[in-house]
Amino acid sequence: MIKLINVYKSFGKKHVLRGVNLTIEPNKTTVILGPSGSGKSTIIKHMVALLKPDKGEVWVEGINLAEATEEQIFAVRKRVGFLFQSGALFDSMNIYDNTAFPLREHTKLSEKEIEVEVRKRLEMVGLKFEEVAHLYPDELSGGMQKRAGLARTIILNPEIILYDEPTSGLDPITSDLISRMILKLQHEMGTTSVVISHDIKESFKIADKMAMLYEGKIIAYGDPEFFKTTDNPIIRRFIDGISDIEID
Repeated sequence: MIKLINVYKSFGKKHVLRGVNLTIEPNKTTVILGPSGSGKSTIIKHMVALLKPDKGEVWVEGINLAEATEEQIFAVRKRVGFLFQSGALFDSMNIYDNTAFPLREHTKLSEKEIEVEVRKRLEMVGLKFEEVAHLYPDELSGGMQKRAGLARTIILNPEIILYDEPTSGLDPITSDLISRMILKLQHEMGTTSVVISHDIKESFKIADKMAMLYEGKIIAYGDPEFFKTTDNPIIRRFIDGISDIEID
C-alpha cells in the first residue's frame, strides 16, 4: 500500500533523508521511531505529497507521488487521513464545524446527514457530542483537542491514517488514552496506520511493526519483540532513553 524507495530529501545544506527504503504493510500499524529532528515527520509528509523527494520513489495506492499529477495527488489525499502533531484545528470554528469541514468540502451530504456523521466520529474518539460540539478548540484540553482532530481525520473513512507524534506534550494518562484510540480505530476501521513517535512506551502498545530512522536511513525494521530484544547499540540506547545520539 505504501512504499518508499531510495528517498532522499535535503533542506538547503541539511541532508535529512539519505536513501530511505520502507514498506508499510496494509491493515497494520507501523511506528517510525527516531531521535527528535531525525526526519520522521519528513517521511510521512512525503506520503501525502506535502513534500516531494529530491530523489527516489514514494508509492501510495499504486501511484508514485514523486511523479504524480495534481489530480492523482488529490485522489490519494482523499484516501489518507493525517493527524498533525498540533491537531491543526481551525481556531475560528467550533468542534462541530471543524469535524464537519471535510464532509462539506468533499461530499454532497445534507446537513442532517453531516450531523449524523459528526456525532458518530466524535463518539468514536470518546467525546460526547452534546458536551463538545459547540465548544472552540481553545476551550478544550490538549488531549481533547487531539481527539477532536482525530475525529476530523477519520470523517471521510480513510484507508490510511498518518499520525505525527500523537502523544506529544500529553500527560501519561492522556497518552495512554490516545494510544487506545489508535488501537480502537485500527480494529474498527481496518486502516493502514503510520505513527511517528519518540514515545517508546506508547509505541510498544500500538505497533504491529516498527522502523528506526537514524542518520537519514531506516536502520532496522521488525516487530516490537525484535526492538525489545535487539542488541543493536543505537536502538538500545534510544529505547533505554540515553540521549547522546548525535544528529547531523
